[in-house]
Amino acid sequence: MIKIKAVKPSQLKTGMVIADEILDQHGRELVRNGTYVDDFIIERLNSLNVNTVMIQYGRPDDNPEDISPEAIRNIQRFRRPDKTKMVISSIIKERVEHNVKNMFINANQPDVAVKMAKTVVSDLMDSIRKNNAIMLSIDDLRISDEYTFKHSVDVAALSMIIARKEKLSEDQIQKIGLAGLLHDLGKTKIPNEILNKPGRLTPEEFEIMKKHSQYSYELVRNNPEVSPDIAIGILQHHEKMNGCGYPFGLTEEHIHPYAKILSVADIFDALATDRPYKKAMNLKDATDLLMTMTAELDSFALRSFLRTILLYPVDSIVQLSNGESARVVSNHPDLPLRPTVVSLKTGAVYNLASTKYLNLVIES
Repeated sequence: MIKIKAVKPSQLKTGMVIADEILDQHGRELVRNGTYVDDFIIERLNSLNVNTVMIQYGRPDDNPEDISPEAIRNIQRFRRPDKTKMVISSIIKERVEHNVKNMFINANQPDVAVKMAKTVVSDLMDSIRKNNAIMLSIDDLRISDEYTFKHSVDVAALSMIIARKEKLSEDQIQKIGLAGLLHDLGKTKIPNEILNKPGRLTPEEFEIMKKHSQYSYELVRNNPEVSPDIAIGILQHHEKMNGCGYPFGLTEEHIHPYAKILSVADIFDALATDRPYKKAMNLKDATDLLMTMTAELDSFALRSFLRTILLYPVDSIVQLSNGESARVVSNHPDLPLRPTVVSLKTGAVYNLASTKYLNLVIES
């Protein structure tokens, strides 16, 4: 499958494919989505001080010579651009990573840690506002290879986009972003031999690990910049609707709305990210598993997540279970696993959200 990533203009090479239109400061189009990079484009983008360019990478299935004329016609006919998604520039990513690292380094100085976290939330909020974002591709968030740092930013960003989808106020969105960044701060109090254990934890070790949400809460609850609802969201982010969570085994009516959103974001990112004791699931399998957890997760938060996450961005190349390669031409609300695709070989249009194609799935 062709994926999308952000690069600096200086990293562009001739032949790369632009994955998202590039606009100037006045909103005018500089380079169209799908354009093949040449020396002129590279020189122009560098001279204009463009910070970030989204490019496609992956299997070279999308070679123009391999696409039938019928496929080209149907791609043009049925293509519907994705709704605006959150994009974080390379400069912002560097700043976010620096501040998140310092947040954990200064965990025992909560005033410093919270100050760092607020700076990160401000950067994330600016990225959401800049694109008026209501969707998110998890691959675009990669700010670090270090799980703890990456996970905190992913949970914060996912939670903020979900909150925006739920039409919460900007103040609430920023609060839930702060809760997402700080939710695992208490892991700094967990022994490294447990935190980074490559195998399954023993029951005794898991009991120690479960204390991290309480530690996080204790670290920040007296900070004047952390409101009670943020602190409660942090404390309860591992609680489940059916009472099987921790630390208190609360049921749905006793769990704070922030914690309900954080729980969805936390579980998804944990499933989709490499950890010391397991490899990451692919995004499809992680989403499939999340959709089976209706007894544990808040249905409204889960539905908002499904309308938020962008698994197969328009123009991605996917492999279908019938053996065909296809290009994604549109996505459907509520059904991130079932976009409309066009076969590159035959030009056939498959609306995977339709009952007509229930037996046809994306394999990779």
